[in-house]
Amino acid sequence: MSVLHEGSEPPRHRGPVRAPQSLAGGLLLVALAALALFLTRDLDQGTLNSMGPAMLPRWLAVGVGLSGLALLAAAFLKDGDLLERWSLRGPVFVIGAIVAFALTIRGYSFGAFAIPGLGLLVAGPLAIILGGFATPEARLRELVILGLSLTPFCMVLFGDLLNLPIPVFPQALTSLFPADWSQKAVLRACAALMTAGAIVVYLATRNRHSGPVDVADHSGRI
Repeated sequence: MSVLHEGSEPPRHRGPVRAPQSLAGGLLLVALAALALFLTRDLDQGTLNSMGPAMLPRWLAVGVGLSGLALLAAAFLKDGDLLERWSLRGPVFVIGAIVAFALTIRGYSFGAFAIPGLGLLVAGPLAIILGGFATPEARLRELVILGLSLTPFCMVLFGDLLNLPIPVFPQALTSLFPADWSQKAVLRACAALMTAGAIVVYLATRNRHSGPVDVADHSGRI
């Protein structure tokens, strides 16, 4: 990370590329968008009233691609940072989170090895927590609260409002609720319990993570 002293200007780069970091980021986003569009080419997009499985990922890929193009344009128009050294921690945890999500949401079996389908109820928080540790500043408490807050929102959005065929919770979980409850009723109850869990974790741990407030006056005045 470059550090600029007071009064100094960003380093000027020779050649047409004025921001190598923006150029690399833009190329990566465009490549990811192209890959997503290629993988969803055979899926039905549907309409706004009846969304298909390709609607969300396809338009998300379009947004990512446009962001990449904006970064590419900025790389030639505005001075920016050079490429910095990077470690394997970020890619390893992000890829690990994606793999863990894919293996647990629908289940996976390979010979005698089998992972049961746990649905978004488990796969969502697991992916958020693993992906969050891609940065060394990650804290388990914040990641747990984020996972317990964001997952119920996704459960209600995709499983209840949009009616997408996404496994939301393990089927064995339905036996814990009254037999006359519908799938959506169980979904809403699980989402409410996860949201309550996030609030409980926040309230139970906030005092442990609130450090002393420095109220000293460093201006030199008495």
